[in-house]
Amino acid sequence: MMATLSREQKNKIHPYKFILLIAIGSIVMMFAGFTSAYVVKSNQSNWLQFSMPPVFWYSTIVMLISSLTIYLAEKAFKAREMARYRVLITITAILGLVFMLLQWFGFSYLEEHGVQIIGSGSNPAASFIGVITGVHMLHVLGGVVALLIMFFKAFSSRRKSYSGVPIDMMNIYWHFVDGLWIYLFIFFLYVSS
Repeated sequence: MMATLSREQKNKIHPYKFILLIAIGSIVMMFAGFTSAYVVKSNQSNWLQFSMPPVFWYSTIVMLISSLTIYLAEKAFKAREMARYRVLITITAILGLVFMLLQWFGFSYLEEHGVQIIGSGSNPAASFIGVITGVHMLHVLGGVVALLIMFFKAFSSRRKSYSGVPIDMMNIYWHFVDGLWIYLFIFFLYVSS
């Protein structure tokens, strides 16, 4: 009887993970709406065709590497290799910041090549990319803030909690924002060609 109860408890999803999955579902719907609107609006006569900034390729590589580092951080945490975990969480947070910096460089590249994102003289195509990518960057920033909180907790000498739920949730979320960026990048490449 006790073994059956223990197995049932292990098969249940943690309430925080459930909330995270609902939030991810909502975010997916929001970006599906954004990209659908982009496709519909692209049939307008004033739609500007332009190529994606080359730096977006580098930001994609950075996101893929950060996905690997968060995965390895979770493995290190579960193996109780705390020094390795701390290094990997730190690297992941830095890579998140590098991603956002590269995105900024991408927008600067567009501006330098006559593609204005916002303000007078902007085109709906560029504004859509600015909004979609900007909202994604906000989600990455939220992940970086969560990573920094985990970073400070990992280095705290007062608190020694070995609950795997936070790193599990961070892993899920970070892989999600990574996958979302890859989807958006492929989408932008496909529709801008």
